[in-house]
Amino acid sequence: MTSFDLVEPRSLEEAFRYLDPSDPAIRPFGGGTALMLMIKAQMYKPQRLVSLGRLGGRFSGISFDANACRIGAMTRFATLEHSPEIAARLPVITEAMKTLANVRVRNVATVGGNLGHADPHLDLPPIWLVLDAKVTVVNRGGERVLPVADIFSGYYETTLGNDELIAEVEVPVRQGWRSKYVKVTTRATHDWPALGLAISVQIDGHLIKDLRIVLSAAVDFPRRLLGAEAVLRGAAIDEPLLQRAGEAAAEEADMESDSRGTGDYKRHLLRAHLRRAVLALAAE
Repeated sequence: MTSFDLVEPRSLEEAFRYLDPSDPAIRPFGGGTALMLMIKAQMYKPQRLVSLGRLGGRFSGISFDANACRIGAMTRFATLEHSPEIAARLPVITEAMKTLANVRVRNVATVGGNLGHADPHLDLPPIWLVLDAKVTVVNRGGERVLPVADIFSGYYETTLGNDELIAEVEVPVRQGWRSKYVKVTTRATHDWPALGLAISVQIDGHLIKDLRIVLSAAVDFPRRLLGAEAVLRGAAIDEPLLQRAGEAAAEEADMESDSRGTGDYKRHLLRAHLRRAVLALAAE
């Protein structure tokens, strides 16, 4: 491991003084759980790392109002995991924490760092996307708000500039919607998934009024399955409908083979777990 500078600014203004939009060897970080692994493997050789751990204000904490939840980018996974408010109003997040890495990672990893890392195998990004979450991104000139889906541009790639920071995530709390995240692993339950599937639905009896479906892990970044959504939206749940939706999902998902399974195997997993997830949500 080569040497590098580590700085811990105490204000947003100070953080921006340390960042350089033209130098990829200067990088901000939250918990650093993934970044340290990349450095140890010599996949990334930094000259300066800017820790955001001392930033407070909108970068930290969880708050709710009548319509939304706001989560600071430096909020640690363990805080999400043990929050009674998250469990009551966004239970899909609490449930996902049970198989997300391990307790050591959850005690350190942060919400903003996890999004900025843009590894397609991560568990939370597809959940944020299926919940229709937005992020506030700050830079020297101000800030911008964009959907979580607009952060990702490729495998480990984002639309964020080198001098931009995720400040907070805003998640709408939608009455009458139910959400589920399915993590399909070929090894231990906390391992990287071969396929991730997040579904959020508004169901009246067995009629699907509206829904969002997001596929992750088997693709280069989380993607909505709009074709499968179109098949299910406005329809009554039965076996022929679920079969058509599964086929639509498998056709629109461009999945490549890797160490966790072939593309055909992952398409089979997608068909099976989409059906199971819809049935499980309808039964709640």
